[in-house]
Amino acid sequence: TTLAMDQIANQAAKIRYMFGGQAKVPLVIRTPFGGGVNVAAHHSQCLEAWFMHVPGLQVAVPSTPYDAKGLLKTAIRNDNPVIFCEHKLLYPITGPVPEEEYTLPFGVADVKREGTDVTIVATLYMVHKSLNAAETLRKEGINVEIVDPRTLVPLDKETIVNSVRKTGRVVIVTEDCKTAGVSAEIAAIIAEEALDYLDAPIKRVATPDVPIPFSPPLEQYVIPDEKRIVKAVKEVVY
Repeated sequence: TTLAMDQIANQAAKIRYMFGGQAKVPLVIRTPFGGGVNVAAHHSQCLEAWFMHVPGLQVAVPSTPYDAKGLLKTAIRNDNPVIFCEHKLLYPITGPVPEEEYTLPFGVADVKREGTDVTIVATLYMVHKSLNAAETLRKEGINVEIVDPRTLVPLDKETIVNSVRKTGRVVIVTEDCKTAGVSAEIAAIIAEEALDYLDAPIKRVATPDVPIPFSPPLEQYVIPDEKRIVKAVKEVVY
């Protein structure tokens, strides 16, 4: 996708607007994302925040096979260009997928786990790491709610904000770089729309602003894991 940024950001994203809606761009770009498979800096990036910043693009970030099929069906039927982000570590994951036709609407988040003590907003493979962390925290008496946005553009702000208002605490977990990343945008929305409901500061768990290393130990060190998620949750709860 980086080699095609001019065509994506300056052409596909703008054609419908520049032609007053008379032209359509029913384009779906499926792009493998993410680290954890030891393929070094060029092939381990998470660049979804880049595409969020381009008006005219829609961005899907499925975390399960069910979501992937439903969102892809919707993307194909869309008259706007869609960046369909596929984390490489999600390809081996199995789960129930109906054989019959179904679609999932863009802009509708999914609460992957209900809870009362703290909200985790997580995307892509971080949803699964957050679910594992939530199980660890459950054994310590902390009840975690996990919200999966499923699409970043459009973003279901209402579900995120309502969850934060319910729990009073939030940790945002993403694999992209922390500075100006997805977690920063979600944190800004929460600060604008749910600040008075917070009982603790917003906490973000994301990758440091460094290229993803080829060395497996270093790669594991920079990418968020369950231990960092558990630590962040405890910091906002206690």
